Amino acid sequence: MFTGIIETSALLEKREIMDGHHRLWLRSPIASELRIDQSVSHDGCCLTVDALEPPLYRVTVIEETLKKTTIGFWTPGYEVNLERALAWGGRLDGHWVQGHVDARGICQELRPLQGSWELRVGFEPAPDRIVITKGSIAVNGVSLTVVEAGKDFFTVHLIPYTFEHTNLKFLEPGKAVNVEFDVLGKYVMACLSRMQGLD
Repeated sequence: MFTGIIETSALLEKREIMDGHHRLWLRSPIASELRIDQSVSHDGCCLTVDALEPPLYRVTVIEETLKKTTIGFWTPGYEVNLERALAWGGRLDGHWVQGHVDARGICQELRPLQGSWELRVGFEPAPDRIVITKGSIAVNGVSLTVVEAGKDFFTVHLIPYTFEHTNLKFLEPGKAVNVEFDVLGKYVMACLSRMQGLD
């Protein structure tokens, strides 16, 4: 479980492809603090550390994850948002983020406002992809509050700290992002669907 508050970043060093799996070697200032079998959010996708050679570490990405996330598009030098799992008893400064990416969204616009930036993201609509104004959403693992909600898009505002300390500052129209919709909304829709016999 994560909070969507980005801790630091990593740079993709190299990608090894074996039997359909992708092994990613990343360089990060926290590599020496990681341990084998630890779960770490990478742009909102929960991946397990399986090798350590500080300042490098490795994670393995299976085909299902590649299909649903932007990881297949990453190239060497790509900056990844990192967050380690929430420590028991720690503060929940963002919102509940599972590290399970629901969809790839597309950056439609990133524009400066007075003291902040507005990001508009489009997505393929689906019954369990619920977005509400003032609700929570995670983009590339970043916990954000929805400003405007539509059936196939949403907008969020980025404060200067978030803009400067995450890879969202590199977005431009047409670039894909990882989106995790609010877990409470997903459970509510699943329960309603079962009650109505829709699933």
